[in-house]
Amino acid sequence: MSTNANATGPILEDPEVPEYTVYGSDWSEVADEAVRLGQQRIVMNMGPQHPSTHGVLRVMLEIEGETVTEARAGIGYLHTGIEKNMEFRTWTQGVTFCTRMDYVASMTQELAYCLGVEKLLGITDDVPERASVLRVLMAELTRIGSHLVAVGTGGNELGATTIMTTAFVAREETFRVIEAISGLRTNNAYIRPGGVAQGLPEGGVAMIRDMIPKVKEGLDELALLQMENPILKGRLKNVATMNLSACMALGITGPILRSTGLPYDLRKAEPYCGYETYDFQVPTSTDDDAWSRMVIRMEECYESLKIVAQCADRLERLGDGPVMVEDKKIAWPAQLSIGSDGQGNSPEHIKHIMGESMEALIHHFKLVTEGFDVPAGQVYQAIEGPKGVLGVHLVSDGGTKPWRAHFRDPGFNNLQALSIMAQGGQVADVVVAIASIDMVLGGVDR
Repeated sequence: MSTNANATGPILEDPEVPEYTVYGSDWSEVADEAVRLGQQRIVMNMGPQHPSTHGVLRVMLEIEGETVTEARAGIGYLHTGIEKNMEFRTWTQGVTFCTRMDYVASMTQELAYCLGVEKLLGITDDVPERASVLRVLMAELTRIGSHLVAVGTGGNELGATTIMTTAFVAREETFRVIEAISGLRTNNAYIRPGGVAQGLPEGGVAMIRDMIPKVKEGLDELALLQMENPILKGRLKNVATMNLSACMALGITGPILRSTGLPYDLRKAEPYCGYETYDFQVPTSTDDDAWSRMVIRMEECYESLKIVAQCADRLERLGDGPVMVEDKKIAWPAQLSIGSDGQGNSPEHIKHIMGESMEALIHHFKLVTEGFDVPAGQVYQAIEGPKGVLGVHLVSDGGTKPWRAHFRDPGFNNLQALSIMAQGGQVADVVVAIASIDMVLGGVDR
């Protein structure tokens, strides 16, 4: 019996009247089922706005005490319609959309997309060597930054704020170089069909070389914080395990796959942008747990620094030169440079099209507003992103805009592993599992 202070008499609870749960079943039936099974099962939600779920990921957990018996991921809370929007923009404008999917690894997405467009155009071999080297440079700086975010935020979610701040300080050094070359820290739209937006600024090679020891110092400090930390070892070792057969069945790639012992990396297996000419290793492990994934990401950062150093040597050897294909029907009319005001400018080009040649002005206007035609056909291009295999399927109907653009974001595929990693573990281990997968919901919900 219960009473209501605002009522004139007691309110009697009728045991015959069902009380429904949010799922439409009677609570009495749920309780009876729990008694029959001899279990105390609870369904709980993590997210979709919990920091430990990396933003807008909803994780539905069924638990017995502290043990997870079932885990499911609910996505779609951050859907931006990027792929659909690309159908209404020119091929060049598409870069500004796909760079915003996984916003932690923006330039690797630009690279995959542009390589696909160049395949459709048939100009893959026409891209200048200097542009390819700059693409590799940016891809590896992006890889370092993405891994540092993965390791840093993973530490922060376990309460180790110093791991995050140390990782972000090292990442900041990569941003200094990226910003000096492209003009932006992220969402750069630097890699374009046919090449890149502009070459190195004055003193660019020296800036790259100055950055390398600073990032290495940050990585060394981060390694000291992590590798002998007994609490971190206890939270990560033998937690969120995922073996090779499970990875192969679900199409899992990247550090998760390499933590099972398979050295699969598209930079080695199916090289692009001349990766076969660079000296680097593919770190692996056979422990297939959260700890090994963290260690692999750290080791990959050191390998990426080796590639960056080789890029600096090549750029110095190549000197000044073109960074875009010669075909003026494809190449962006102006090679933009970053002016003292921080904005892009090209005085010589502006003088030419505004004061010397009406034809050049018309060409500039039409190419920028209408874009270029891409022969009808379809292509699939894949690269090794920081999180795994990043693929793009492009379909052209012969016009100036993609008929279809679809991306295989590695985070989307890798997220399937969460159920296997979490089931049988503790509720606290779910946070570790999510961090070790390292997905960004912008890419998952693209």
